[in-house]
Amino acid sequence: LLNLNVGGKLFHIAYKLAARYPVTRLGKLALYTDPMKKLQLCDDYSVQKNEYFFDRDPSIFHYIFHFYCSGVLWIMDEMCPSNFMEEIKYWGIHLKYSQRCCRILLEEKQDELGEYLKIQKELEAELEPLDSAEQFEGKFLGRFRKMIWNLIENPYSSVAAKIIAVMSSFFVLISIVGMTLSTVEEMKHKTGKMWMEQLEMICAIFFTSEYLMRLISSSSFKNFLRAAFNAVDLVAILPFYIQILFENLDEADTLYHEELHKVENVSKLGKVLKLIKLMRIFRILKLARHSTGLRAFGFTMRQCYQQVCCLFLFIAMGVFTFSALMHSVEHDVPGTNFTSIPYAWWWAAVSLSTVGYGDTVPDTVLGRMVAFACISFGIILNGMPISILYNKFSDYYAKLKAHE
Repeated sequence: LLNLNVGGKLFHIAYKLAARYPVTRLGKLALYTDPMKKLQLCDDYSVQKNEYFFDRDPSIFHYIFHFYCSGVLWIMDEMCPSNFMEEIKYWGIHLKYSQRCCRILLEEKQDELGEYLKIQKELEAELEPLDSAEQFEGKFLGRFRKMIWNLIENPYSSVAAKIIAVMSSFFVLISIVGMTLSTVEEMKHKTGKMWMEQLEMICAIFFTSEYLMRLISSSSFKNFLRAAFNAVDLVAILPFYIQILFENLDEADTLYHEELHKVENVSKLGKVLKLIKLMRIFRILKLARHSTGLRAFGFTMRQCYQQVCCLFLFIAMGVFTFSALMHSVEHDVPGTNFTSIPYAWWWAAVSLSTVGYGDTVPDTVLGRMVAFACISFGIILNGMPISILYNKFSDYYAKLKAHE
């Protein structure tokens, strides 16, 4: 018998049973005649007891012991797959000796564990800043840049850093409110317009200062440009300076507006200027830097992109199917709006989303039956992925909040 002490528990295996699997650790231990080779296979050996000691998990070795006795490797569902795979690798036993049902369950658990660890790592990276306080040691103006970095990137480092984080969110909201009020007719007169321009200038100065402070405190310029939040910050301040540039060009062109092509150029510049002003709405994305909920929402969309793409695919299929059916039963009705399948797309999209504006409705009984089928399909379609997305969002939000 092979006398084995695994983690303090004794096991006895016949030499002939262990020798049936010569590539395994115990098979080699049974077949080797050289004592030095045998000692390399175990952690210790007691000459008095003729006992080989292995500093391994005795609870998992019960299944290894059963394998040598029966020839079948059983896998219990409650075992950690990583720990089990590490143990059987140590003992030199291949997973092919296990039953197919056990192997499938183990592989599923491994996939689930791998996906969980991957998501956990990405969640932690979501809140980890690009730089750390240690990266400024030994660099040019390291202490000064570290102080700025703490103010901008680490709101929990001091009261001043917390105030700057609150001010950043406050200026974003003020900027969005100002952009909204600038479209109101009463605010387009000279005094209101002047106030809005001054408010926009103050917000732009704050955002520019914040961006420059982040740039100065960054340890790597390349990583700074790659960061998504820094790109959002740049988009938040660029419209202001582009607007100033185009307004100057606009003024220069109006000096020579007598020529027709100059007047056309002024008109084009006005359209571009409106588009540039509209880009200021992206400033609201800056709130994601200080909002765990917005980060969790973005993270959920990235992790569930396959489910979201499937949802859009099903919606597209429903729109094309029900618009074709509605056109086929309604196109002969006098004064109908379903004159073609493309004209029925809007009705199908509104019905599938269960919004139902009522601007386009069927007149025939068959048309109403198709509409009922479309609405029923929309209810089922909307109900399936929402629960998945919500559960994942709440889970990711709780984890981000705990990590934060």
